Amino acid sequence: MAYAERGVSAPPEVVFNTATDPRRVSAWLPEPLLSGESTRAEDAEQMRARWAAQRTDWSAELRVEPVDAGGARIRLDLAGGGQETDRLADEALVNLAREVADNLQAG
Repeated sequence: MAYAERGVSAPPEVVFNTATDPRRVSAWLPEPLLSGESTRAEDAEQMRARWAAQRTDWSAELRVEPVDAGGARIRLDLAGGGQETDRLADEALVNLAREVADNLQAG
């Protein structure tokens, strides 16, 4: 298992809503967790979401926390990618930050 953390200059609620938006999730979440055979659980109050692939060992947990000055810290725990997991976790958060920025510009 690997994890990545990243800060973003957006309200935590915007980050969480972008991360869990079914129209945006494919832009950042690793492919094995996007298949029709994966499960998703969400706790909006705690700003946590989990994804798990049914037929592989892929799983992810996302947590969004507020930080000073109205920003957010994102943590992604990712399992299932073997030696690539660290890189995939970092890449996923870079892509999520891009989606959040696009979401803010659109709204």
